[in-house]
Amino acid sequence: MSKKVLIVEDEIFVALEIEQIVEETGFDVSAIAADREAALACADSCDIALVDLNLRDGPTGPTIGMELASRYGIRVIYVTANPSQIGAASVAALGVITKPFRAQSISAALQLAAEDEPELHAADIAGFIPFLPNGSSSGMESRG
Repeated sequence: MSKKVLIVEDEIFVALEIEQIVEETGFDVSAIAADREAALACADSCDIALVDLNLRDGPTGPTIGMELASRYGIRVIYVTANPSQIGAASVAALGVITKPFRAQSISAALQLAAEDEPELHAADIAGFIPFLPNGSSSGMESRG
């Protein structure tokens, strides 16, 4: 059974590019959401979420990521040009992919998220910053 991915991104061309990468990687896209309301409405049918930080309803991505992880058990990966905005929400995510991203980064991060017990190795995925269990990350200071 293929894992289902929720794409939380308000820029439609970016969302469509991510959708293509997700499908080429062998995963199913369950939905594309541009704001908190739409993301949470689709959460029940998802295993993994790729979440931008600044969305149609403002900088709600970190909060959405925390809700998706805590309420629905979804594995969250932030995709953003502004990783410093994640702050304390890093505790809810496997890591962050920085924009502009490469298809290989998205693909490798999805494969990592699909594992039963993901092992986080920053050097293995270019453009991906894994978060450590205490909520900090290698390569990023904790923004607590």
